[in-house]
Amino acid sequence: MATALDHLLTHLADEAATGALVGPAGTLYLLDGAVAHAECTGAPDVGTLLVRAGRLDAAVWRDAHDGGARSLLEHGHLTRGELEICHLGALHDAAYLLRSHPEGPVRFDHGVRHWLGPVRSAPVAALDREMRRRSRLLRRIWPHDEVDSAPVRLRRAAERGPAARCAVTPRQLDLLRLADGRRTPADLATALARPAYRTLLDVRRLAAAGLIETPHTSPPPLPRRRADDPPPPVPTPTDCPDIATLRRIRDALEALR
Repeated sequence: MATALDHLLTHLADEAATGALVGPAGTLYLLDGAVAHAECTGAPDVGTLLVRAGRLDAAVWRDAHDGGARSLLEHGHLTRGELEICHLGALHDAAYLLRSHPEGPVRFDHGVRHWLGPVRSAPVAALDREMRRRSRLLRRIWPHDEVDSAPVRLRRAAERGPAARCAVTPRQLDLLRLADGRRTPADLATALARPAYRTLLDVRRLAAAGLIETPHTSPPPLPRRRADDPPPPVPTPTDCPDIATLRRIRDALEALR
C-alpha cells in the first residue's frame, strides 16, 4: 500500500521539483524530479561505506563537506565510476528503508540540496521498480517481515531444525557473532558498515535456516532432510542479488557515456 511519502514523491516527480522530502526516518533529496540523494536511519551513507572499506580516509571524507563530490574527483581520491556506483547503492538502500518505514508526518522543503552535490540521480519510476523487486526477493527468502526491524536473536540449539545445518557464509557468521538480542538489522549494518539491504537478505536467510528467531509469528515447519538427500547448495558470490544490481547500474552508466 502506498504511503503519504510515496504519493507526495510521485507528485513531486511529475512537477520536476527540487528540494528535500523529509519522512519519519530520513530524507530524499530531489533534483529536477529525480532522487539525487537519500539518507535514512540504519543505512550507512556513502562516506561510511567508503571509509570502512579502506577506499577513503575519514579525514578526506570530512573535508569533502566543503567541496562536495567535485573535490573528491578533482583531487583523485575516487574515480567517477567508483563514486557513482557506491552512491547509487547507498541511495537505493536508504530509499528502501525510508519507504518501508511506518506512516508518519512528511514535508517538502523546496530548493534544499544535499551538500555532496550532483552525482547520479535515480528516476522515481525506476526507483519504485527496484524497491518492489527488493521487497519480492525478501519475501521469497522468508515471508515474515518482522525480522527486518526486530532485534536479531539466536535460536537455541534445541529449537533449530535440520535446515540449520546448512553452510553459513563468512558474512552471515559476522552477523551471528553480533546477534545479541538487542541489535536490529539496521544496527548490525551500521556496526559492520555494510549495505543495509544486503544485511536484510542475510538476516532473512538466517531466519529461513532456523538460526535466528522470527518474533510474533509461528514460522512454517522446516522440511526434514533424509540421510540420502544431497547437501544444500552453498551460496556463491554470483547468487547475491546485489551483484546483479551493481551490474545493471554499471551497464546503465556505460550506456549513458
